[in-house]
Amino acid sequence: MSIRTILAPVRGDGKGEGVLDHALAIAKRFDAHIQVVHARAKPDELIPFGTLLTESMRKDIIASAQSSAAEAEQHLRKLFDDYCANNGLSVSDTPVAPGSGVSASWCEETGKQADIVGLRGRLADLIVVPRPDGESQLGFNTLEAALMETGRLVLMTPPAAAETVGDHVAIAWNGSAEAARAVAMAMPALGQAKFVTILVSTERTDAADRLLNHLQWHQIDAKVGIFGHKSDEIGRSLLEAANHASADLLLMGGYGHSRRREMVMGGATQYIIENAELPVMMAH
Repeated sequence: MSIRTILAPVRGDGKGEGVLDHALAIAKRFDAHIQVVHARAKPDELIPFGTLLTESMRKDIIASAQSSAAEAEQHLRKLFDDYCANNGLSVSDTPVAPGSGVSASWCEETGKQADIVGLRGRLADLIVVPRPDGESQLGFNTLEAALMETGRLVLMTPPAAAETVGDHVAIAWNGSAEAARAVAMAMPALGQAKFVTILVSTERTDAADRLLNHLQWHQIDAKVGIFGHKSDEIGRSLLEAANHASADLLLMGGYGHSRRREMVMGGATQYIIENAELPVMMAH
């Protein structure tokens, strides 16, 4: 059981290198392949909604937008090529032999990034996306598609670069099906970690003992960290507990309730998505 393919969607928002840095940190542990995908908007989506245009104006707008998109793609592709060269990554569209190191590939598809991630992510072992921008809301749809539509493990990366990812994994554990699924899917990462800490609230210490026993059957040693919290501040307390443990990766189940309910009620997942300063690995 291993992580062999990592999907990393990029766009021209300046976050691509951060996403690739985190993907590379995980890939190095498994000699994995990073599938970098860039989404190009459909021509009809480039027309401002509700604007009355003549056919000539419509064609001019599409031609101009397509030209700009092509230039952006060329720029991103060059950044990808330079990144691979600077980090010693072999570029390959086909699987390389085990033990050959990290490889990467570039793919461009037409459509919305969230739709492409929702489809391609189903056959990736891990999907790496940046933490959404709280002000512009950019990235929320992609993260939601990765988490809710693929059934795969998702790594959300913070804005700041990370020196390590996965040396010390903190598990946000409450015994839920989502948390159990995250643990099961992240077993390869847990097996590679130097330290594993199970974070549980004062109300769920019994659940921690069961997870400890489960991990021991997989030859994974862990310790338990207990934290208290107010009923409406679980997310904040989890992040504080993870930072206190000096974890460089938080593993958790994502959206125990519906995303809409979490947003309205201020759920733990939503708080962590908006505020985490360390990488967060999630499964739904």
